[in-house]
Amino acid sequence: MSALLEHPQPAAETVSDLRARFREGKARLLDHFAESRPTAPAALKLIRALARHVDRTLIALWQHSGMPEDAALLAVGGYGRGELFPHSDVDVLVLLPPASPVGNDALKSTIETFITACWDIGLEIGSSVRTVGECIAMSQSDVTVQTALLESRYLWGSRRVFNSFRHANTRAMEPRAFLRAKTLEMVQRHRKFEDTPYSLEPNCKESPGGLRDLQVVIWVARAAGLGKTWNALAAKGLITPFEVKQLVRNEGLLKLIRARLHMVAGRREDRLVFDLQIEVAKSFGYQSTREHLASEVLMRRYYWAAKAVSQLNQILMLNIEEQIEGSQDAPMRRINEKFLERAGMLEVESDDLYQRDPHAILETFLVYQQTVGPKGLSARTLRALYNARDLMDADFRSDPVNRATFMKILKSPEGQTHAFRLMNQTSVLGRYLWVFRRIVGQMQHDLFHVYTVDQHIIMVLRNVRRFFIPEHAHEYAFCSQLASTFDRPWVLYVAALFHDVAKGRGGDHSELGAVEVRRFCRNHGIEGEDAELAEFLVVAHLTMSRVAQKEDLSDPDVIDVFAKLVGTERRLTALYLLTVADIRGTSPKVWNAWKGKLLEDLYRLTLRALGGARPNMDAEVEARKQEARHTLNLYSLPEGTEQPLWKTLDLSYFARHDAGDIAWHARALHEHVAAERPIVQARLSSLGEGLQVLVYARDRADLFARICGYFDGAGFNILDAKVHTTRTGYALDTFQINIPQLEQHYRDLISFVETQLTLALEATGTLPEPSRGRLSRRVKSFPVTPRVALRPDERGQRWLLGVSTSDRSGLLYAIARVLARHHINLQLAKITTLGERVEDTFLIDGSALQQNKLQLQVESELLDALAP
Repeated sequence: MSALLEHPQPAAETVSDLRARFREGKARLLDHFAESRPTAPAALKLIRALARHVDRTLIALWQHSGMPEDAALLAVGGYGRGELFPHSDVDVLVLLPPASPVGNDALKSTIETFITACWDIGLEIGSSVRTVGECIAMSQSDVTVQTALLESRYLWGSRRVFNSFRHANTRAMEPRAFLRAKTLEMVQRHRKFEDTPYSLEPNCKESPGGLRDLQVVIWVARAAGLGKTWNALAAKGLITPFEVKQLVRNEGLLKLIRARLHMVAGRREDRLVFDLQIEVAKSFGYQSTREHLASEVLMRRYYWAAKAVSQLNQILMLNIEEQIEGSQDAPMRRINEKFLERAGMLEVESDDLYQRDPHAILETFLVYQQTVGPKGLSARTLRALYNARDLMDADFRSDPVNRATFMKILKSPEGQTHAFRLMNQTSVLGRYLWVFRRIVGQMQHDLFHVYTVDQHIIMVLRNVRRFFIPEHAHEYAFCSQLASTFDRPWVLYVAALFHDVAKGRGGDHSELGAVEVRRFCRNHGIEGEDAELAEFLVVAHLTMSRVAQKEDLSDPDVIDVFAKLVGTERRLTALYLLTVADIRGTSPKVWNAWKGKLLEDLYRLTLRALGGARPNMDAEVEARKQEARHTLNLYSLPEGTEQPLWKTLDLSYFARHDAGDIAWHARALHEHVAAERPIVQARLSSLGEGLQVLVYARDRADLFARICGYFDGAGFNILDAKVHTTRTGYALDTFQINIPQLEQHYRDLISFVETQLTLALEATGTLPEPSRGRLSRRVKSFPVTPRVALRPDERGQRWLLGVSTSDRSGLLYAIARVLARHHINLQLAKITTLGERVEDTFLIDGSALQQNKLQLQVESELLDALAP
C-alpha cells in the first residue's frame, strides 16, 4: 500500500476507472471487516486502510485534474489523523502559495474540476481552498478551523508550500488560549449531552466519555508541544504506562463500536439509538438471555469504556493544564496530614498515600465534602485513586474504619450530592458498595427512565438532598416544608442509594433491594427505627405512586389501607419525599403538576387518617359545599344559585371534586341544568399546566368516546378524567388536559376548545375508526406487551379496568370506543403516562361485566385496540 502512495496511478486513467477502483477497493475492505471477528485491532486496521485507500484515490484525482505544481493537497480533521470510519466525511485542504491569484479563472476551473471529480467517484468530501495566510488568519478567529489544521497531513503537491504552512501554524499557536478554548468547547459539548456518559442513546463520538474526549487531550497536548501519541505523553511523564494501556484498550473498543455502527446503519451515524444497538450487538455476536438482552451486554461494555475515558480525560486535561499554566508550582495550603489544597483542587500529600493508608481513599471524599475551598480533585489525586482501585477489596469493605467514614459522609450536614457523584465518577462508590457496582451502566428498557440505574440513583439522591437545601425551596415548596422538620435525613439518603440497587437481577427489585439495605444497615451500625425505615422505604418505594395514580382517592377504604401500610407520620413523610424524588429522577418528561397534586392529596388524606380521623365523608362533603358557597358569593351570585345542580348530584361527585371545582361547575351550569345542547366550559388549570375542561350533556353510550376522539384529533393529552351521571340523566365530566406550550393566547385556545368540542358532541352517526398513531423509535425497539386487567372493586359493585401498553396517539379514544360499543359506563379515569408507556386505570360498571362470556369479549377487544 505504501508503494502505491509513492507511485500513484497514471493521470491517463479516467474518472470512471478511478470510480470503479475506489468503490471496489472500499467494498473489499468493508466486506473483510464485516466477516472478521469484532476486535479493536480489526477496527484500527480498517480505519487506517480506508484512509490509505482514499489517499491513493485523491492523489490520482489530483494528478488527473492537472492541479498546479505550487499547490498542495492536505488531509485535515479526522482524516488528517490517518483514520477514516466507513462513512465519515473526507476533509481536505487545497493549499495555495501566498501570492496565488485565487480569482484566476483557469485556476478556479481546475480546482472545481478536482472537487467535482471527488464527488463523482463517491467521496463524501469536505473541501476548502486557502492560501497559507488565509489559513492562519482563520485559525486565529475560529478554534474549530485551528483544530482541523493542527491535524493536517501532507498528501501531494508542493512540499515547500506545506512546510511553509506548517511552520506558520506552529508559530501562530498559543497553547494557553487553545487550551482554554478547547476546555470551554468540551464543557459546552458535555452539557449538550446532559453531562453524562450514561445516556441510554449515547453518541459514541461526541458524548462525555466518547472518542472526542480522547481527541481533545491529544489536541491540547500537541498544541503545547507535549506529544501527539499516548506513548509520547508517557515519555513526558504526563501519563503512566498503566494509563497508556487503559487508554489504548478503551479507545480501541470505542473505535470498534463506531466502525460497526457505521456498517450497520449504512451511513454516517454516531448515535447508538435503540434500534441500532440491537443490530450492533448482533454484529458483535451477542445473544439475548433470560437475564439480559444482547443490546444490554453491548451497552454495558460501552458504558464501562466511556466511564474510564471520562476519568482519564479529567486526569490528563488537569495534568496538561498544570504544565501549560505552571500551576504545579502554585503554593499549597495544608488541610491535614494527608491532604492539601492547591489552586482550588484537593491534593494528596504523596502519590503513594493510598498504598500506604487505604483508609485515606474514603477520607478523600469526606475532606472534599467538609472543607471550604476545594472545587474538585487534582490530577494527582484522581490518578492516585485510579491506580488504587485494586486496594478496595472485601477486606477494605468490611474495615470498621472505612464503614465509619462512609457513615460520616452520609451524615454530614451538606455536600452528599457532590461527594457521591464524585465517588461514582471515580469508581470508588461501586468498589465500596459492591452491590452498587452491579448496576453501573445497567440500562432500563421501561420507556420512561432515560438514565442508567446508577445515574438514576445519583439523580434521586440529588433530588432528596435538594428538599433540605433552602436555596431550592422554591422548586417544591411542600417537599421543602416537610423536609425542614424531618430529623436524621441521612436515612432517606440510604434509601435513595438502595431503592433500585437490585434492578436487572430478575424478581422483585424492591424485595431484593430490601435484603441489601438490611445487610448494609447491619454492617454499618444502623439499628432500630432507622434501619426499619430504610428497609420500608426500599420495599414500598413504588407503592405511593401506584396508589395516587391508579386508585380512587375519594374512597375511604383506599386511604385506610394505605394508612395502615405506612403506619406512622414519619414513614409517610419519608415515603412521600422519596417518591417525588424518584419520579423526578426518571426523566425530565415524566413529572408534571398533576402527578404532584395526586401525591400531595394522598399525603394529606393519609396524614388525617393517621391522626385517628377516619374519613367522615358526610362532614367532608359539607365542608366542601360551604367553601364552594363562599366562592360563589365572591362572584355576587344570589344565595341558592347552586341548588338546581346540586340536587341532581350524589355523594360521589362531591367526594371526588374539591371546593374550587364544585363552585366552578355550579357557576357555569346553574342556568343550564336542563340544557338541550352540550355545555362546554374551559379554564386554565389551577395547577398552572394546561386546561380544565367541563362537559355537561345528555348522557349517551358514546359520549366519553366522542370527547376522547376530539382531544386526540386536536393533539391534546388527557391527564385525568372525572365522569359523573346526574340523577336527571346528564353527564357531568371534567378533564385535565395537558397542552404543550400554552402561552399568552390561552383565551383564544379556550374559546376554540369550547366551540369545537361542542360541535363534536353534537355530531351523530357511528364513531370513526381510531387512528393507529405512529410509534417512536424507542417503542419500536422495546415494545411493551399490551395487558388488560379487569377485577371487581372491594365492594363488588363496580369494576377496576387496568391497561398497560406503549403510548401512542389515539390510544385513549380506542379504549373508550370499545367501552362505548358494550354500553359500559365510565365513572373515573386515571391516565398515567410514564415516558412512552401508559398505565391507565378506569372505574367502570355495566351489565356486560356481569357475564363471563361478555367480559372475555371486552378484554379481547381491548387487547386488539391496544395492539401497536
